[in-house]
Amino acid sequence: MTDLIARPYWYLRHGETDWNAQGRSQGRTDIPLNPTGIAQAEAAGLLLARHWTDHAPIVRIVSSPLVRARRTAEIVADQLAAHGAPRFDITFDDGLMEVCFGDEEGKAMGTWYDSWIAGDYTPAHGESFAALRERAVAAVNRALAPEGVPLIVCHGAMFRALRSAMHLKPNVRLANATPIWAEPGATAQWELTALT
Repeated sequence: MTDLIARPYWYLRHGETDWNAQGRSQGRTDIPLNPTGIAQAEAAGLLLARHWTDHAPIVRIVSSPLVRARRTAEIVADQLAAHGAPRFDITFDDGLMEVCFGDEEGKAMGTWYDSWIAGDYTPAHGESFAALRERAVAAVNRALAPEGVPLIVCHGAMFRALRSAMHLKPNVRLANATPIWAEPGATAQWELTALT
């Protein structure tokens, strides 16, 4: 099992989509932001710009290539630049794509989710939680490898996998477009701070 590099980073789940609002499982289905999601991404960018010096400043943005994350990253980069930060180019990493939920994509989130995280169930044609965790850690480690703090723009299930790698309870829902400061703690467990 690959360990997460013990360096701090910013994490941002994409803004809301229609499927989020409807409680449907998205996975790899490439659903765009809805108007609420666009507004959330703008607010997240402004929040990050206002708190630029509270923690370590962002030096690069790395995003999932799925359109909901890509558009969120673009909006945040625009907001940061409009408020005095450098204009960041966005790097896309296929390893940051949301989990493949296979036959469950497009359906209402069901009772299978806890079993999936526990490793007792994987949707047909889907990706196991263990495989997602390995992929998530490898992708974040690539983003962390150069000097400086990245902003990683990604997905909800990806963050559950990262929470597992940070020795935190994994099945905690991350709100859309809430910036999270993640830093290694004094023990193996990481500390997370949400900007509000």
